[in-house]
Amino acid sequence: MTKKTAAPKGEGKTLRLTLLKSVHGQLKMHRDNLRGLGLRRRHHTVELPATPAVLGMVRESGWMMKVEEV
Repeated sequence: MTKKTAAPKGEGKTLRLTLLKSVHGQLKMHRDNLRGLGLRRRHHTVELPATPAVLGMVRESGWMMKVEEV
């Protein structure tokens, strides 16, 4: 297992994600993406680093959430 180190201040972007639409009735792929991003319910907000994995999940399910760059 590798050690995770915090990025130096000023490096890397952070995204603030807020879930706006309910996951009920959505495709399983979208529900899984939102769960993977840590969004649990409507109006729940999380801040995540802008990694390729996170950006890919946001691209697929981004229409259900508000995305802000911090």
